[in-house]
Amino acid sequence: MNYVFRCYAEKRPGFDVEAQRVFRELREQLNISALEGVRIFHRYDVDGVDYPVYLSARTTVFSEPMCDDFYDENLPPISEPYSVLAVESLPGQYDQRADSCAQCIQLLAGGERPLAASATVYILLGTLTEADLNRVRGYLINPVESREASMDKPDTLTRQHDIPTTVKTLTGFTGKDEAGLSAMVNDYGLAMDLEDLKFLQNYFRDEEHRDPTITELRVVDTYWSDH
Repeated sequence: MNYVFRCYAEKRPGFDVEAQRVFRELREQLNISALEGVRIFHRYDVDGVDYPVYLSARTTVFSEPMCDDFYDENLPPISEPYSVLAVESLPGQYDQRADSCAQCIQLLAGGERPLAASATVYILLGTLTEADLNRVRGYLINPVESREASMDKPDTLTRQHDIPTTVKTLTGFTGKDEAGLSAMVNDYGLAMDLEDLKFLQNYFRDEEHRDPTITELRVVDTYWSDH
């Protein structure tokens, strides 16, 4: 039976350039005065390797011993008060960090490529309000490509996908007013803005004479985000 190994890597003081940058941006650009510091941990989950391979990967794949502190399974003790925000790629989005880890472990051990997942865990030091945290979420999470991640470790990284028998039609799309289209941009986390969506609406209303499916919307939105 496969086991999911979890670990965290954090840049030591002097190497923690990313954490210091995020701290400055949140303090200066969002004016979150209660924020006293930021620590960033890169979290890795790997499934499909045995313990000796994981041990070898700890200091060759997941961390750099000269500049990283490394933790198995759990974050280190952190002095209160603080808040935790974990961010991961959306399902289906390419996770370069996780893919690179999986490739390196395959080269290290040979055999099949393991499954890997990654997340960035932000430790926000200080007493932040829920309003502060919502502003931080809006700043650090791009809904087109990422989402807030759970801190719970999964039992497996194997994903089961139900195959739909029908494709949802966005009924009423061609008749939506500006407020309805604006709500769609937010609800679906679209890369398109309101004007882009109006253009798509005009096309389906005037050329196709029908409402689009959710698949058509997603395909167009994906290509739109590349331009």
